[in-house]
Amino acid sequence: MPEKQEVEKPTKPEPEQPKQEAGKPKPEAEKHAVQTEEPKAQAQAAKPAEKPKPVVEKQTNCPACNKPIKKLKRYYRDGIFYCNKKCWTKSVKEKKKKDENA
Repeated sequence: MPEKQEVEKPTKPEPEQPKQEAGKPKPEAEKHAVQTEEPKAQAQAAKPAEKPKPVVEKQTNCPACNKPIKKLKRYYRDGIFYCNKKCWTKSVKEKKKKDENA
């Protein structure tokens, strides 16, 4: 039997990387580094001046009947969630009575 000859696979040449001088960084890199430091300093100075927004509590109960409001069954009017239309009309009537008495 003839013996198999080993064939060497050609290796891919590695791409040449540009030569850099170890002691001297490029002037473009220095300019970029200076530019990135200035906005960071400005951003840090601006953060303490801003006040955090107050946390708004999530409404969990109907204001008319005080029942828990479920996500699937809710009635939204005048910026407030009610459990149904009946509770909303009830609260509107109560507001009208308070306005008449006052």
